[in-house]
Amino acid sequence: MIDNLKREFFEVFKEESKNVYFAPGRVNLIGEHTDYNGGNVFPAALTIGTYGLISERDDKLFKVYSKNFNEKGIIQFSLDNLKYEKQDDWANYPKGIISEFIKNGHKIEKGLNVYFFGNIPNGAGLSSSASIEVLMGIILKDIYKINIDMISIAKLSQKVENEYIGVNSGIMDQFAVSMGKKDHAILLDTNTLEYRYAPIKLENMSLVISNTNKQRGLQDSKYNKRRSECEEALAILQTKLDIETLGDLSEKEFDENKYLIKDDILVKRAKHAVYENVRTLKAVKALEENNLKEFGKLMYDSHKSLRDDYDVTGVELDTLVDLAKKQKGVIGSRMTGAGFGGCTVSIIKDENIDGFIDSVSKSYKEIIGYDPEFYTVNIGDGAKKIS
Repeated sequence: MIDNLKREFFEVFKEESKNVYFAPGRVNLIGEHTDYNGGNVFPAALTIGTYGLISERDDKLFKVYSKNFNEKGIIQFSLDNLKYEKQDDWANYPKGIISEFIKNGHKIEKGLNVYFFGNIPNGAGLSSSASIEVLMGIILKDIYKINIDMISIAKLSQKVENEYIGVNSGIMDQFAVSMGKKDHAILLDTNTLEYRYAPIKLENMSLVISNTNKQRGLQDSKYNKRRSECEEALAILQTKLDIETLGDLSEKEFDENKYLIKDDILVKRAKHAVYENVRTLKAVKALEENNLKEFGKLMYDSHKSLRDDYDVTGVELDTLVDLAKKQKGVIGSRMTGAGFGGCTVSIIKDENIDGFIDSVSKSYKEIIGYDPEFYTVNIGDGAKKIS
């Protein structure tokens, strides 16, 4: 594949690229919508992701091209003007990273030609945007000899998402893309950024991503509204409790104090954040004890909470999880990512994967009206230079 990408780079830019970089997508096994609530998450980097090929320029121009959006052609911008432009579409992600690096005092005086290709399904909720952001970060780090570590790249990438793109996401996606480790998931405390790796031992089982094929954009979704609802609930609880985040609360502490919140919707939003945080710690413990049955149960519990308390699933995701529950060999299943479309993640015995895909695909099309897609995925390393 790399040879093909190099050929395509030459076709687009009429010169050769000797540098190839890769940043993965990610799947979150459990711990959803907790990362901006000071809670724990449990993501893993995938072996699918975004590739970047570059050649250096002698002027201040950046010319970027994505094979995934080839109808947009080459998008060009200058180091003299790095402000967000709606017409630049996907290119605002790498442009935002360049802008943020410069704001943080890193020296970038000349431009690049950059070719992007991602094999993450667009809009699927596997974090293609964070993959592009971190990829651009490691390209800048390498080419301009910038002294910056991977966690700092993750933080700058999150800042771009929040302040430049306008999506109030937490740190999880960028952290997982930056810090992923083969055959391990990351238990990350998003409040302190303390983390540890936990091995994923799925003997004769695999992770299967099921894509609803319902497209959604985070900016256009209710994502930012959910975050503001949690902030509102937190502010009310802080009138009595000495807490910094919803993630500071135990289930018992929340249940004893939820009477302070008079709005039933806000109670449900906060309940999800608190209970999902605790559920994530229980799930990691179950996995480390090789209790996959318990891990699977907690996956289903997570989806139920995201459906009933957080209201971010929708008929497509609920249908995939409901169908998964009925299939032979399925250990657990839940939505992964922001919701409002996107994907589910399931743990399935290898011998049952083909049957699962056939059965769920047929039933989903009968109910929803169009086909889902399925990917059996492996857990890989974080962003890196390939050559």
